Amino acid sequence: MDDLLQDIRQTLMDNADRTTSDTMARFFKEGEGAKRYGVPIEIARKIGKEVFREIKKEPKQEIFSLCNELWKSKIFEEAYIACIISKSIRKQYEAKDMEIYENWVNLYVNNWSDCDTLCCTTIGYNLIQFPENVKVLKTWAKSKNRWTKRAAAVSLVVPGKKGYYLADVFQIADILMMDPDDMVQKGYGWMLKETSKAYEKEVFDYVMKHKARMPWTALRYAIEKMPDDLKAEAMKKP
Repeated sequence: MDDLLQDIRQTLMDNADRTTSDTMARFFKEGEGAKRYGVPIEIARKIGKEVFREIKKEPKQEIFSLCNELWKSKIFEEAYIACIISKSIRKQYEAKDMEIYENWVNLYVNNWSDCDTLCCTTIGYNLIQFPENVKVLKTWAKSKNRWTKRAAAVSLVVPGKKGYYLADVFQIADILMMDPDDMVQKGYGWMLKETSKAYEKEVFDYVMKHKARMPWTALRYAIEKMPDDLKAEAMKKP
């Protein structure tokens, strides 16, 4: 896999573009460690799919090992390719894989994009297959790491939208409710918004119950897709 890793990096360098890098920089706040080559996302996606075609018959552990090396770089495009690869082996997921994802979140995720891509391509689908893993998110929500806390919520975006784990969605929101970090607030607000597509009344009632203390950022995200009359009601001053 070492030769393949070098080939991936060379291909990324060959497709790097300064204009793309400058454009990408505008999406990240100062202090977010989003190192990048400057490869357009559609090209990075194509590279990821080509890599997977080359390794899809390898043992899952070898595939995860390659993903781990890509994550270690903490470079945006390499992390993105790792997510393309881990997404592509969903049929091979096991409950114990959650330990691998947790390691990636805690050690290597350092910006909102990496966090959200990993959660929505990989972790969320593992949770749908293995409900016993949802309890781990409550521990993540109490972490001191902002991205681990955001991941606790965003990992439920896909399951919530599909109608899974409503009680857990609310428990995660309860834990994160007063977190001062806007990245965390946006994360659990997004989780509530997506869950409202399956449980509009329940999420609306939750927002109304907690709106007096829910940060405005989280509230706005949570109600974004609701009908205008519900949004107006939720935005009224308590």
